[in-house]
Amino acid sequence: MKYSSEITGFGPEAFEFLEPELALNFVIIFNEDAPPELAELAILHKKEKLIAPPAKGDILMVGENVYTITAVGDEVQHTLAELGHCTLAFGGGEEAFRPGCIMLEGPMLSKDSVKIGDRIEIY
Repeated sequence: MKYSSEITGFGPEAFEFLEPELALNFVIIFNEDAPPELAELAILHKKEKLIAPPAKGDILMVGENVYTITAVGDEVQHTLAELGHCTLAFGGGEEAFRPGCIMLEGPMLSKDSVKIGDRIEIY
């Protein structure tokens, strides 16, 4: 396992970037000590150690939702290790949209498919 953390909360706007009319299909994660203005937009989780950097081909789980990592931005290792932060973008893709983005292939995440106490894990 490269990373494992428990989800502790959701900002009021954490799932707004999954709205079909926006066609953005992503969520943002942060450690639970994120500044309030960032916490409003994020799935919050406990601060945990990043054991190894995520890589293309790894498996990422959010609760029972399973994804294959298809691309990892250049800044993910740093931001995930220091802030518990990255953007999880759904729909695959061979290149990360942004430097702090992990591209994922698998079912679209929804606020009904993840709950407090679920884990974010990377294998």
